[in-house]
Amino acid sequence: MLLVLSEDHKEHLSFLPKVDAAVVGEFGRIALEFLRKGTSTRIYEGAARKLCVPVEMVQHGVEGLMFLMTESSKHMISEVDFLDSVLVLGFGEELNQLLLQLYLQHHGQIRSVLSQLPSNVPAYHNLEWRLDVQLASRSVRHQVVPKLTMRLLLTKGCDSHNDHSSRILQTDPSTLLHLISALELALAAIKTSHARRILRNIK
Repeated sequence: MLLVLSEDHKEHLSFLPKVDAAVVGEFGRIALEFLRKGTSTRIYEGAARKLCVPVEMVQHGVEGLMFLMTESSKHMISEVDFLDSVLVLGFGEELNQLLLQLYLQHHGQIRSVLSQLPSNVPAYHNLEWRLDVQLASRSVRHQVVPKLTMRLLLTKGCDSHNDHSSRILQTDPSTLLHLISALELALAAIKTSHARRILRNIK
């Protein structure tokens, strides 16, 4: 999977080639700290004074880096996909590798922090299913009509014991097999070089 970066995110990250590797590493540390404790104007102002650049430039650089790291960690993208995602930024190989190392070094911590943040987006908790087979009806004495009933359990927030909800889904086996086949084809297609070229040019 490739990340799709908006023009705003690309512009925010365009600040990174203007600083050295140590500063990029420090920005990564600040981004991780902000993810845990929230942003701090004072830290932005201090970094801006040291670099002799506007505070907004530092803020955008850190926020752009934070977005890149959190989205990559959230989707657990591979090293190859990460490098392909940042390729559209036009950075040099050295900076791309530095960003990759930041991602590999911190993605476990970032996922841990993200898992503790409250979220209104439903998350998978469990799946229960039952197969029913109708063998006869009033109009047809001998028939076989299978139906699969599924109960999808969802949770919200970091506490899995609260805010439970469920969705009841019902389908026949042939439709389910067709759905599985279509999803498998879509997953295979997204990994092709043709799909990667298209995603790189999506704005």
